[in-house]
Amino acid sequence: MTATRVAAIDCGTNSIRLLIADLDPSTGEITDLDRRMLIVRLGQDVDRTGKLAPEALERTFAACREYAAVIAEHGVGPERTRFVATSASRDAENAAEFTKGVREILGVEPEVVSGDEEAQLSFTGATKELTGAPEVPAPYLVFDLGGGSTEFVLGGEHVHAARSVDIGCVRMTERHFAGSEVPTPDQIEAARADIEAALDLAAEVVPLTEAASLVGLAGTVTTVAAIALDLATYDSQAVHHSRLSLGQVREVTGRLLSSTHAERAAIPVMHPGRVDVIGAGALVLLSVMERTGAAELVVSEHDILDGIAWSVAG
Repeated sequence: MTATRVAAIDCGTNSIRLLIADLDPSTGEITDLDRRMLIVRLGQDVDRTGKLAPEALERTFAACREYAAVIAEHGVGPERTRFVATSASRDAENAAEFTKGVREILGVEPEVVSGDEEAQLSFTGATKELTGAPEVPAPYLVFDLGGGSTEFVLGGEHVHAARSVDIGCVRMTERHFAGSEVPTPDQIEAARADIEAALDLAAEVVPLTEAASLVGLAGTVTTVAAIALDLATYDSQAVHHSRLSLGQVREVTGRLLSSTHAERAAIPVMHPGRVDVIGAGALVLLSVMERTGAAELVVSEHDILDGIAWSVAG
């Protein structure tokens, strides 16, 4: 079967990412042609104001213009392009302004998916290449730790249960660490309580302790992995399917929460757009590992973006 070329865009609370790939549905093989990310912080202050800020919209539209040029270069038409918008767009009163701008720039309708659909896309992207691999046994508990929300999905060949809850690196930073370069113990304790309450909500639908393998996705998880691996530069091949122990996650989280902005920025693998939110994100990651009782975490570079691509290929 001839491979299908698709373009997938994932617009989240903190970043907007593009994947152009050739997919072979008969083999499950995905060949990246272009995979890139820009930090646009679309969800800036959404938790507080309920609206997308004008400057956040302009940053996002500028990224869309860049992506439109790349998509055109690879000859992908609108019928093979899918734009999925997640937590920030679900929360915003002025989502119509966002939708109109994206449609004008890219020629496709941005789909503001539900938390459950977001979870299903993340699960497909993360597990399609794991199915049947004895070293990463099913069932999997996949969690996609984003800027505004975290999706939990339990499944094997098919999804058994899924839930999205409102904890993410940007939301937790704005709620609990705003104005603090180094969060205080009281701020960390308040954030922990917030995270634990959200995990209680997730556990009402998704059994958090029944998986054989815990699989973590998205920028917080991959950054923590790169730090734990002590990489001199970010290396996606080294990070993809690496394994992190609970001890490693606890050590990196403690380091990030006690570091100044300058110290975090000096970490070689740190993306500048994550410097001020990575501590809160790591705290969410640590809390998830402790709640699930998992001794280790499998890190995946393949996530909702890959799931979106597969959804286009059919």
